[in-house]
Amino acid sequence: MSLARYHLGCPVWSNRDWVGKLFTANAKPRDFLRQYSGVFDTVEGNNCFYGLPKPETVLRWRDEAAPGFRFCFKFPRAISHDRRLRETAAATTEFVERLTPLAEAGRLGPSFLQLPPGFGPKDLAVLRDYLSALPQDFQCAVEVRHPAFFAKGEEERRLNRLLLERGVDRVMLDSRALFAADPVDADTRGAQDKKPRLPVHAISLGSRPFIRFIGQGEPELNRPFLEPWLDKLALWLGEGREPYVFMHTPNSRRAPELARLFHELLRARCPKVGSLPVWPGELPVAG
Repeated sequence: MSLARYHLGCPVWSNRDWVGKLFTANAKPRDFLRQYSGVFDTVEGNNCFYGLPKPETVLRWRDEAAPGFRFCFKFPRAISHDRRLRETAAATTEFVERLTPLAEAGRLGPSFLQLPPGFGPKDLAVLRDYLSALPQDFQCAVEVRHPAFFAKGEEERRLNRLLLERGVDRVMLDSRALFAADPVDADTRGAQDKKPRLPVHAISLGSRPFIRFIGQGEPELNRPFLEPWLDKLALWLGEGREPYVFMHTPNSRRAPELARLFHELLRARCPKVGSLPVWPGELPVAG
């Protein structure tokens, strides 16, 4: 589903709650990636954050994903959080090389470097050196969480200039919808406890805008928060950029529904993006 250079996905491709909905009623875990990638054409790969997959696992993902699918893996926490980009050359090389089969098969999108809240303006030189040392053809986006980078001051301008010079996009994290929800259920309360609450600065510094939208559990309640992104996507598509959009809900239970709602709203605004494939779980059962 590469639609007008726009990529849409969820935070994971494997969720048992999607069986009988996104997935067929008889789907097993071994079927999840194949069925997911037949509908959405990208996914966040949080699994790399906790440890690299085995080489044979990467090859299996390569072979199971549909043509045109893009994995967007999170950099390992050993690089971003434990060592804070310092003395990480060997670990970074291992990460990049482990994903090489996906890149060679055209299955790799921008990996995202999520930096901890304590990584601030005094660390920008470290970030510059780290990004400069990455292979030129390795796509990435950077997610920051230090308050100074959202204050619209010189420190934020320095960050944005650094990324702009490197052609690296700044991850846009939007959790406004989540924190507007009444925390009446355990899933919402848990998500509000874990997710960051930061200002949203919708700015594209490279060619691949990278949006992570953290929504409420009921997809329809997110409509007012999705509307501003429709304008941005229409603008970026018109400029020839290639946006990546990831839709989250508490525990990801209804993330596919939220992603489909977003796509329908965008399609009404920009008909050239086409339609999403029918979900495997909604196809007529043969027999």
